[in-house]
Amino acid sequence: MTSRLLRAEDALNRFSDWVGNFSAVLLLLLVANVFYDVVMRYLFNDVSIGMQELEWHLYSMLFLFGVAYTLKADGHVRVDIIYERLSVKRRAVIDILGTLLFIWPFCFLVAEYGIGFAYEAYDIGEMSGDPGGLPYRWVIKGMISLSFIFVLISSLGFLLRAINEYLGLREGHDY
Repeated sequence: MTSRLLRAEDALNRFSDWVGNFSAVLLLLLVANVFYDVVMRYLFNDVSIGMQELEWHLYSMLFLFGVAYTLKADGHVRVDIIYERLSVKRRAVIDILGTLLFIWPFCFLVAEYGIGFAYEAYDIGEMSGDPGGLPYRWVIKGMISLSFIFVLISSLGFLLRAINEYLGLREGHDY
């Protein structure tokens, strides 16, 4: 049982690492897009509305998918003044309760509403209101639900890590 918990945590952590790598690729694409926009605007006096909109699409996806990796990397914001001084078991209990009471309900809520949000955009054929803007606005709106499903999966690894810490199984095991 104990090795199964650790293996399950490792598998979920690998998924979260993949999401982190995907976010890094999005960042590189965003940098390349901004570079292109700047060069085209200032050297060639040419502006592309579609490329400008792609900037906020990439930035949105970077932020949305980066949350799942940040959770795995334990980089989220919390009040460490108290948390740091607690025992490993008490920190694990806080992480378990926080995951079950706050992260999961929020993920389910946003994922569910996000599906309707994206479907409505698809149903009406929503596209950019600007000439030369991007079509298929439902694609970027669909990323909201997908990213929160990824956060849910990543939070399962976070929960298993807390359970493993509570049970004393984390010693000598890499994150």
